[in-house]
Amino acid sequence: MSASALHLGPGVTLPLETVTQSIAIIAKRRAGKSYTARRLVEQLHRAGQQLVIVDPKGDWWGIRSAADGKAPGLPVVILGGERDDVPLESGAGEVVAKLAVEERVSVLLDLSLFRKHEVATFMTGFLETLYRLKAREQYRTPVMLVIDEADAIAPQRPQRGEERMLGAAEDIVRRGGQRGIGCTLITQRTAVLNKNVLTQAQVLVALRTIAPQELAALEAWIDVHGTQAQRAKLMEVLPSLPIGDAWFWSPGWPEADGIFQRVHVARIDTFDSGATPKPGEKRVEPKTAADVDLEALRRQMAATIERAKAEDPRALRARIAELSRELNAARSTKPATPTPPVKRVEVPVVSEAKLTALEARVGGLRDTVEQLVQIVRGWRELHAARVATFANVGALPAPLPPGRIVRSAHPVARPTPASGNGRDHAQRCQAEIGQGGLRRILVALAQRPQGLSASQIGVRAGLSSRSGTFSTYVGRARAAGWIDGTRGRMRVTEAGRAALGDYQALPEGRALLEHWLGELGNSGSARMLRVLAETYPKQLTKAELAERAGMTVNSGTFSTYLGRLHALELIEGRGELRASEELFS
Repeated sequence: MSASALHLGPGVTLPLETVTQSIAIIAKRRAGKSYTARRLVEQLHRAGQQLVIVDPKGDWWGIRSAADGKAPGLPVVILGGERDDVPLESGAGEVVAKLAVEERVSVLLDLSLFRKHEVATFMTGFLETLYRLKAREQYRTPVMLVIDEADAIAPQRPQRGEERMLGAAEDIVRRGGQRGIGCTLITQRTAVLNKNVLTQAQVLVALRTIAPQELAALEAWIDVHGTQAQRAKLMEVLPSLPIGDAWFWSPGWPEADGIFQRVHVARIDTFDSGATPKPGEKRVEPKTAADVDLEALRRQMAATIERAKAEDPRALRARIAELSRELNAARSTKPATPTPPVKRVEVPVVSEAKLTALEARVGGLRDTVEQLVQIVRGWRELHAARVATFANVGALPAPLPPGRIVRSAHPVARPTPASGNGRDHAQRCQAEIGQGGLRRILVALAQRPQGLSASQIGVRAGLSSRSGTFSTYVGRARAAGWIDGTRGRMRVTEAGRAALGDYQALPEGRALLEHWLGELGNSGSARMLRVLAETYPKQLTKAELAERAGMTVNSGTFSTYLGRLHALELIEGRGELRASEELFS
């Protein structure tokens, strides 16, 4: 077999260009998926291609030995795991990616000793750096990235902290080929492998699959790539395929007619360290392993680590701090020659109690500033609405953003003498309402025909019901006949609904909570609101809230963030706090 072709079984030979393709290998447990991937890896190595293997289970270490364990296998460096050449740390993903790219060394990344969050930490740094570095022309050489248990690296429903890892995996599978990165995904859980990743695979290798949910998950790939006739044929035989038989399916590649063929995968040449032990069978340990230049590898890793440190601001800051400590230690050393006595000067010290009082006062000032900002914003909105009204603009307000639009089913209010017709009057009403706080108040009331209290309106409209801006808007709406009722229960009138016209509905309940978390962004206010939402309906003291949100309770920053939540009426209470009931109703 020439080095320009990959022989995987009788009748199935892939071109060397497979190294930059994306491949999905799926099967039930112990049906031969890792065995098939091992055959592909061996063929790529024989053709002189670079390999990076991600092994979350610790099954691939036998690749360094021949199948009988008596001869060397592939000279792939093992990083991590119980049989490592070099230990692996969860924070070393970026360094290892630089090593693989810059030195073009084939490596096996054994993540079996990592916990789940450590896998996410390592793989996020590794995948992001691999994809970024491969964009440089000097590093655009082919490499096949093999990911076993791919559903753990590219999950359909990522847990918190796994989002970046999934995004990096999707980038590599979708666009990595242009940068020289091929990717082989191996999984027994097709149903929980991310469908955006699965559907990007050019080649599907399907072995025995039984579970209905896994068979159903294949539909995502078939809908994109295959025909219904091929689907019917594949689905008919997959549940009963013998161990080691596989369907190779690649529409339109490598030739125009593609591949759609069943094959028994050829025997592997390296030690099958992932084979299931049989009862009474004596476990064979390989006696010979391929040599790798570990000393050179350690030097390369050391150089890579030093370069990473030189580019890392955190490392620079740590070095600066270390030098500062050394300098201070040198200054504190008693000099060899006597020096003139230093005159002692008494410096008044501010007591802890005064500092606490000062911080509290600063926090109060910040609360006041925050309230003033809210008032100014409200007046700006009010001013803009008045300008629009008196400019007698004939056009309707700007289109609403995408979302659920509620069409007004109410008749247009009766025309005024100056209007000429009902449409002109409706247009002037909508221009006067504008797109600001007054409109948000009317939208909130339109969503709740039974009425809302002032504080409930405030939460939905993003205005403090105790502010002057809120009172001004409500006063204008009452004068126009758009709302009625008291602060305890206000309702929108028929005229108000007609004047409001079409509107974008605000979310309700938990969705309203997520809406406000999005509005608050990455601020401390968002962290505090999330903590209170997670503990709702339980109340937390300020100290408990600060601790869970990673803040200092007596700081002015904490007071500012808390003041903003109070101003938006997203939280209730003073001494003890909880999220507003309106976010859960």
